[in-house]
Order: sequence, then C-alpha cells, then structure tokens
Amino acid sequence: MRPGITVQHSALPDRSSELVRCDILGIIGFIPRGRWPEGASAGDFVEIVLRRAGDLAQHPDRFLFAKPVRRAVKGFFANGGDVAHLFGVCIDSMDDLKVAAGALGVLSPLLDRLRSEEDIALLIVPEAAYMRCTYSPRTGEVRADVEVLYDELLAHCREMNNRFLIMDAPQGLHGDALVSWVRGFRDRMPENRSYGALYYPWLHDGDELFPPSGVIAGSYAGLELSNRPFGVIWPPANTPLRQVTHPEVELSWAEAGAVADEAINPIVVQAGRGVIAFGARTLSREQNFRYINSRRVLNMVLEQLRRDTQWAVFETNNPHLWDVLERDVLLRLRDFATAGLLTGGMAGQDYSVKCDEETNLPALRDAGQVNLQVRMRPVGTVEHIVVDLRVGGDATVGGV
Repeated sequence: MRPGITVQHSALPDRSSELVRCDILGIIGFIPRGRWPEGASAGDFVEIVLRRAGDLAQHPDRFLFAKPVRRAVKGFFANGGDVAHLFGVCIDSMDDLKVAAGALGVLSPLLDRLRSEEDIALLIVPEAAYMRCTYSPRTGEVRADVEVLYDELLAHCREMNNRFLIMDAPQGLHGDALVSWVRGFRDRMPENRSYGALYYPWLHDGDELFPPSGVIAGSYAGLELSNRPFGVIWPPANTPLRQVTHPEVELSWAEAGAVADEAINPIVVQAGRGVIAFGARTLSREQNFRYINSRRVLNMVLEQLRRDTQWAVFETNNPHLWDVLERDVLLRLRDFATAGLLTGGMAGQDYSVKCDEETNLPALRDAGQVNLQVRMRPVGTVEHIVVDLRVGGDATVGGV
C-alpha cells in the first residue's frame, strides 16, 4: 500500500430480518370524561405495555380502564399471552364512536400510534360489545352502534396487513337477530372482512359475565408461542379456554355448526375438555380467506418479505439489485414452504419470484420503487396468489 492512501472495506447491507411475531396484542379501551387524566382532551390516549396480568393490577393508572378491559387483560395472560399494549382513549362518551366522522376524529391519534407499532398483530376492543343494539322482530332489522367502530378498525387492519381484529358479538344479540346482523355486516365493505373474526357467546367465570375477546386473544397467542417459530399456521380453535367456567348460552353441536356456517365462531362445552372455541373462520366470503389461519399466514408472509426487503430502498435500482432481491425472497419462501406455511414445496412451480425489467417498468423506477412479483399458495387457500411487492410502496394482492 502506498503512503497516504487508505483502503476502506465497506460491508454489504445487512439483509437479515428477525421473524415477524403474530402474537402481540393491542387492547383498546375508552376513558369517559369523568375519568380523564388531568389536562387530557378528547382523542388523547394512555398506553401501558404489559407482560403479565399483574403489571396492570399494580399500575397506578389501572382504574382509568373499565372492568371489561381489565378482565380482558386477565383472560389474555391466563390463556398464554405474552405481551399486550393497553390503550385508553379519552372520549366524551361512547356516542363519539357511533358515526364515522366522530370515530375517525377521536381515534385518529391512536391509529397513528398503532401504525408506528408494527409488531402488534392482534386487536381487541372489549367495551365495543356493550354498545347499544336494537332488533325489530317484525322487519328483522338489526342496528348495532358498534358497526362504525368495527368498520374503522377492520380497515386499519387491512391497511397494516399483519393485523387482525378479534370481535365480540354485541351484548344481548342471539339467534336469528345475531345471524341477521352478521349477514348484513359481512356484505358491507367485503374487502376488509377477512381481517376479523367474530366470537359468540359471551363467557362466565362463575357469576362474572364478560365478552370473550380477551380470552380468545390469549388462546391465539398461546397457540402460536407453543408452536414456534411458525405457530400462526395453527387454526386458533379446539383449545380449552382458561378462567372460564361456562358460556352464557350453551350451544348444542348442531347449533354450533349452524352458527359456524354463518361465519360466527361458536364457543361450546366439550365433555371432558371444558369450554373451547369451536370455529376458526373470518368474516370474509372469499374462498381463499375463509379461515383465520389462511388469512394470517399470508399476512405474516407478506410482512416478513416487506421487512426483509426494506434494506433495498436506498440502493441503486438496477439488474444487480433485482437479482439479489429475487434470490433473497426465494430463499425466504423456501423456508416458509419447508415449515408448511405454503402448499407444495417446489420452487418455481408451487412458488416463484420475478424481479426484472418486466416487473420494473421505467415509471416505477422513476418513482423510486422496486417491484417483485411473488407467486405462492399459502396453506388453506384454494388457488395461487400473486403479490406485487413494491419496495418503497404497498403490496397488491391478486389471485390466479
């Protein structure tokens, strides 16, 4: 080496990415004006990160949260949950959430926070189940104040992709009235419905009656954590629920089957095993996303690929980069196929990746985006799914 010349070896970008977690829970509660912290305004929120139920029991702000929220925290950890983010949103009253303009306004700061916390994969809103619901036996019409809130949160889950809403049936809604409401709800905004699942009936722990979402979320998380690293492949069903003595309504197996046919996940009593969630269906009418694990497997795969490719955002957009991305994504898909997340295991046949001049037209390159076309068939789906994965943009999903 000649004097005065320094040689510096620069490393290639670190393309490794930790595996996406699908078990971390976000619990949304509401703080009415009478319990607002000092200096708070409508839309402000409190956030507490919990790693066990005792964290809330010992927290000085625990009484900001209503009893159903505290009960959901307890049920989540009792059923295997590991980490939960508890949010308390300041509202004037639950009427703020009945209309879209009000809900969007008061929830806007929270949704911004949730967008920044990518690891939250599950959402529940225990108090939503207490919102008013009316049923007209003469017309069969059901009106539920919770619809707007559920609509907004399902749209948010779709926006985030790797996020799923666990919903409670409205209080006091049973039989034909429940089915009528669910049918109407499924038909509205169908593009969002695969990002949520509904559970019925409510649950008892002795004399205490509560909506099931906290217990169910714990069951989701516990099942995933006990089947690491890809526990999301397991349907969240047929697992005994803890801290539950009996359901509010005891369904026969025939009744449970009829309820499940309407995309309502029934909770039943099974002799010798206790109380279990019997169904594992989303609210979607799409065949590909009829089942919860099919939807969530695709969510996880896409989120993993998105994180794996973020390093390329500031790289030179040229054929060399395309080759590297194509190879890296294909290797990740091979891992998923080997683990059973994808149907089939033949690269190029059962799954494939394309990143070249055809997928990266000049307009995309000028916009600073790199586009990969990923073809795969997640477990439980009935056809291959084609994803345009844009580094620096959104993923577009289609079927073939």
